[in-house]
Amino acid sequence: MLRIGLTGGMGAGKSTAARRLVALGAVLIDSDAIAREVVAPGTEGLAALVEAFGPGILAADGSLDRPALAARAFADDESRRTLNGITHPLVGRRTAELMAAAPADAIVVQDVPLLVENGLGAVTNLVVVVMAEIETRVRRLEEFRGIARADALARIKTQATDEQRRAAADVLLDNNAGAAELERQVDALWEDRLVPFERNLRTRTRASRGEVRLVGPDPTWEAQAQRLIARLAVVCGAAARRIDHIGSTAVPGLPAKDVLDIQITVADLAAADGLRESLEGAGFPWIEYLTDDPKPGTDPAEWGKRVHVNADPGRPVNVHLRVDGWPNQRWALAFRDWLRSDAAAREEYLAVKRKAEAAAAGRTGEPAIQAYLDVKTPWFDEVYPRVLAARPGE
Repeated sequence: MLRIGLTGGMGAGKSTAARRLVALGAVLIDSDAIAREVVAPGTEGLAALVEAFGPGILAADGSLDRPALAARAFADDESRRTLNGITHPLVGRRTAELMAAAPADAIVVQDVPLLVENGLGAVTNLVVVVMAEIETRVRRLEEFRGIARADALARIKTQATDEQRRAAADVLLDNNAGAAELERQVDALWEDRLVPFERNLRTRTRASRGEVRLVGPDPTWEAQAQRLIARLAVVCGAAARRIDHIGSTAVPGLPAKDVLDIQITVADLAAADGLRESLEGAGFPWIEYLTDDPKPGTDPAEWGKRVHVNADPGRPVNVHLRVDGWPNQRWALAFRDWLRSDAAAREEYLAVKRKAEAAAAGRTGEPAIQAYLDVKTPWFDEVYPRVLAARPGE
């Protein structure tokens, strides 16, 4: 199944997006609904809250008086941590039960208000964030929920900032214009990305590749890479000695193909093969056994690697699994650092990339990639000694 994390600040319109996703066919797991369920009368959750905050949080009928709880729980950081310490494990357990009950081909949308605050993005396949300006959100909270402006602002202040949400988001949905426009964005996301992503994930198929084309440097590439690295770290666990963003997208200011390259460093190729099933199950299909082009003066046997790609049609990725200490593993890091530190090297490499792009023009898929590499590979061999000289010990 495809696991989508949906979040947004109070009043941003997350619930509107969730309703539309359900109408399109998603399975919704609503953390707010679960949070109410686990503190219903007679539950262990409600008993724990009464013990922590006192009987004053109960209504006359014995149910939870939410405003009364909020007044106590949001009074300071320690009280909020106490609340979260009680409810989050219960919500997590119930969420796991609902996930297990979903069909294997489901697109599961987890509506999680505090996804960013609790760092839960790494356990999803994609994070979708609904955004709106603070004044718009406050107005909606006043009009539709009857929350006073001062109270709305106080609650918003306890949540993640817009900058933090943008950093966590794989997809941003703009809800400043209202529900109709938000639903249009949701429909496009469903059709163009979520449905093919789920199919690719289930069938362990790479997302389709188009032509080889350089684009201008994207300042968000690094943040995108870090989100992928966090997901890969969850999948690989201790088998990954380190995970790095490499290649041209890891060099600020350098035009590149809009494909992120990530290197997972492992103890040996057996460890790489041992990760195949977990990586494929997480949306990174294995493509083939590969050998990097050996550089002069090195042992060709130490240029082997394993390669996975991304099933997500919205974010092309190459995941290279290389052995710790082998020349290809060291070269990937050294070459990236050389380009980062040497402006002349970046200009030289960009000229080679432009020539390679021209060679690949008019082709798609593997023929395009091969034409591109046929131009770059001889240059890599030529600069190899220069790169190592710039990084002593390599």
